Amino acid sequence: MGKLILDGEIVDNQWQRFDAGQLEQESLPDSGAVIVPLAYWKEHKAALLERSDPVGVCLEPGEEPVDLAEDLAALPLVAIHFPAFKDGRGYSYARELRTRYGFTGEVRAVGDVLQDQLFYMHRVGFNAFEVRADRDIEQALNNGLRPFTVTYQADVHDNRPIYRRRHELEEVSDV
Repeated sequence: MGKLILDGEIVDNQWQRFDAGQLEQESLPDSGAVIVPLAYWKEHKAALLERSDPVGVCLEPGEEPVDLAEDLAALPLVAIHFPAFKDGRGYSYARELRTRYGFTGEVRAVGDVLQDQLFYMHRVGFNAFEVRADRDIEQALNNGLRPFTVTYQADVHDNRPIYRRRHELEEVSDV
């Protein structure tokens, strides 16, 4: 299952992700955390909710968070698949999960995930990243997430632009 970046640290990936093609050929294992496609979740939701181990759902481009909205309370993880780095729909999906639906679980970027995207993905709500297998995960973490400490615009973590944050910091230091 490899490694991933979760909340700014490199950790072992405890989840096994299945795509629709795999699930046509084989069944889910009886135990272990699994990530299933949205269509599979919808078709087998009752059985998946009875599993003793956690189940997450993967959204593909074109599958909207609204399709999962009523089930989010039951899910610890939503993965968003990037079939190509240039497909930006997943950014909107992550922001929507966090801001519109108040999802507090793990939002994981999977697929063609590159170091140059991590900072921007984090700003819209991703907190987990499966970096592409042919890339160095430590380099991605150190060069993609850690160098940035200040942002000008608001994001899902802090909805204040820098001029508001700066003003508040100046007031605190004057005390």
